Amino acid sequence: MTKTTQTSTDVQDMVAQADTGARNPGGIAGRILWFVPLCWSLFQLWYASPLPFIFNFAILNDTEARSVHLAFAIFLAFTAYPARKHSSRDRIPAIDWLLALVGSLSAGYIYLFYSQLAERSGAPTQIDIIVAVCGMILLLEATRRALGPPLMVVAAVFLLYTFGGPHMPDVIAHKGASLNKTMSHMWLTTEGVFGVALGVSTSFVFLFVLFGAMLERAGAGAYFIKVAFSLLGHMRGGPAKAAVVASGLSGLVSGSSIANVVTTGTFTIPLMKRVGFSGEKAGAVEVAASTNGQLTPPIMGAAAFLMVEYVGISYVEVIRAAILPALISYIALLYIVHLEACKAGMTGLPRRYKPTIAQSLLSFVGTLLGLIVISGAVYYGIGWTKDAFGAAATPIIGVLILVAYVALIKVSANYQDHAMENPDEELLEVPEPGPTIKSGLYFLLPIVVLVWCLTVERFSPGLSAFWATVFMIFILLTQRPLLAMFNKEKTLRDAAREGVDDLLESLVSGGRNMIGIGVATAAAGIVVGVVTLTGIGLVMTDFVEFISGGNIMLMLLFTALISLILGMGLPTTANYIVVSTLMAPVIVTLGAQSGLIIPLIAVHLFVFYFGILADDTPPVGLAAFAAAAIAKSDPIRTGIQGFTYDIRTAILPFMFIFNTQLLLMDIDSWWHLTLTIVSAVLAMLTFSAATQGWWFTKTKWWEVALLLLITFSLFRPGYWWDMVYPAKHEMPGVLIADVADKLDVGQPLELQVSGENLEGKTISKLVLLPFDEEAITPDDRIASTGLMLRQDGEKMMVDMIEFGSAAELAGIDFDWEITKVSLPAVRPMKEWVFVPTLLLLGALGWNQRRRAKAGIIQ
Repeated sequence: MTKTTQTSTDVQDMVAQADTGARNPGGIAGRILWFVPLCWSLFQLWYASPLPFIFNFAILNDTEARSVHLAFAIFLAFTAYPARKHSSRDRIPAIDWLLALVGSLSAGYIYLFYSQLAERSGAPTQIDIIVAVCGMILLLEATRRALGPPLMVVAAVFLLYTFGGPHMPDVIAHKGASLNKTMSHMWLTTEGVFGVALGVSTSFVFLFVLFGAMLERAGAGAYFIKVAFSLLGHMRGGPAKAAVVASGLSGLVSGSSIANVVTTGTFTIPLMKRVGFSGEKAGAVEVAASTNGQLTPPIMGAAAFLMVEYVGISYVEVIRAAILPALISYIALLYIVHLEACKAGMTGLPRRYKPTIAQSLLSFVGTLLGLIVISGAVYYGIGWTKDAFGAAATPIIGVLILVAYVALIKVSANYQDHAMENPDEELLEVPEPGPTIKSGLYFLLPIVVLVWCLTVERFSPGLSAFWATVFMIFILLTQRPLLAMFNKEKTLRDAAREGVDDLLESLVSGGRNMIGIGVATAAAGIVVGVVTLTGIGLVMTDFVEFISGGNIMLMLLFTALISLILGMGLPTTANYIVVSTLMAPVIVTLGAQSGLIIPLIAVHLFVFYFGILADDTPPVGLAAFAAAAIAKSDPIRTGIQGFTYDIRTAILPFMFIFNTQLLLMDIDSWWHLTLTIVSAVLAMLTFSAATQGWWFTKTKWWEVALLLLITFSLFRPGYWWDMVYPAKHEMPGVLIADVADKLDVGQPLELQVSGENLEGKTISKLVLLPFDEEAITPDDRIASTGLMLRQDGEKMMVDMIEFGSAAELAGIDFDWEITKVSLPAVRPMKEWVFVPTLLLLGALGWNQRRRAKAGIIQ
């Protein structure tokens, strides 16, 4: 075996250990390990489809479905993953079969005895508790096997905290819970293991993972890689730029950083080294690009779907909030690669064709904005049919997509010699863009279906993924026969058989890819259950406030550090669940007490970003180890280099916490949107130049300082503008009626309130209360927020709170005082700060160009 083959085998083995399970036995065991994930995928498709309701058969509620979902995951965790690294991988010991059966029966207990458990809710029997204890122990062991010790340890520590509450330090002590109460809460209700996280895994995540597995099996992954190279491979450091784009596109196919590294890295890393990148830098570029693949809408791994449930907003709103940070992060990585290539004087791969102007423009615009254009084309280009044809629009579009599919297959059949069946094949020159793009254009149609369902039909993420997956099943079954019919290279029977094989293997692959996510969301549910059972969430507010001294920046740094540390051992999904459960409410609460209103989606994205960054954080980052194995470089150095590239991503969460326009919130016009996007892109490019120490030539220390100042000013113009023009006028609380009268429709009522909370502690915080748009008089506007007030001398007191109102949701209680009320100030827009900022940037650029032309490096 050659060294290259051995490296490839080691990398694939690393992916198997991390994502799909390292075991691959033969005989009956192998067939079972193939058949069970196939059944799991078929079950998930049935559950997501309308068929149970059409046939009135096998209709499951959410809890029953979660039970079956976890039963499959635990069974496969014990059969697909060996107990130890050095355990046999070509056979499954009898003890593992036993543990798999007991674990899956324990997980399926809720489904099997759902009616009986519902009748004795809150009064578990001894059998219930025994099953719960067995299930909990086996879930922790399944988690250890599939994901390593860290998540198991975190979940076990939280369980111990539940039992040892009275013996804990005073700051985190609680009254404790009995074994019966804990196990009942964790295993027999939807507050713990079978909670929201596992529900999201069951309803949404599985189908998106299956969709990605089908895209990969159909050849979309290889197609995206080659298209990226055809568009960017000729540029300075072209293979690295193509790796960035290919990894971003692969984010559609894979929700796993390590799988993304291996899928694109086996092809891109050797090419990067060929044009002059060192092993460490080649691996680091791939790691940075692949970890950021999880930031890219519309899929974003599993965490995006969890945000829908935890934040209480639609999936489209999550995508809208995440799209600009993801876009500018990728543009910046492309620019970092360009700067590295400029520093080293690199060139791109040779090309044998002379590009047209259109091809040159396509290289830049098409690569960066392709998916956004597709989404916009779907929403604005064919979205109007919904208004024009009503209910008939969906079948009309369905027929048009089928016609387009057959037409694009016919086009692709003429260019199959440009298609890349194997992403490991060696590439010596840049493929011609036109034929390469035409060789697989039909792969974009499933994305069109997904975007249509999400944005136009406004289906749930689960139902949207179901219809996109149904279309992918159709593609897998028909693409080879249609290509064979147009090409006449093989018989229709052979092509049809290959299509069926592709479908079955993709169903099995989708099931095996879900093992880790299934047990991770269940184990993370233990943490959520402990929080709801013990009330530690309330304690965390005092704890973090004590550590940070009430300073919002220190609190955010503390949260980022927790996310990075936990993320080194936890998968992104589990890390997000744990940290967001503990820290998101704390940040919102303490932010309000500091006079800063932080939207919940911003906090959740903050946690999500740092959880992802942990994938390339030494000394544990698995993505860095995989890239280093391919690049034959030192994994620690590769991880450190990857993290330096990812610093640009690390500053983004801090910026959008304080400037929510980066999440496309509070945007009031198209020109405002354009200004926000352009300034954010410029800010990120400027920051990249500062951190790389190179722009047109090597930067001096004072130039780096000015570039960082420019970055900050472009990201947060309001920081400087507030010093010149205060953002609001503050008035005593007794003037609340005057302020309510002057507010425009759509502007919330901003109040500073203070009072005692349930623990008897006096707190003060800032709240925003939206009022009813139909309310005209000041009293009606105040009443529509849920506030009933009384004036007590010079104080405005809360007399009563309407149940379920905005005031109650904001945490206001009766007998609290409204100390201040604010009215937005009329002032010039804060974006005027960009004028001196851009002038300074222009001066710096002129000086850099002057030095570069003169050949001055120092």
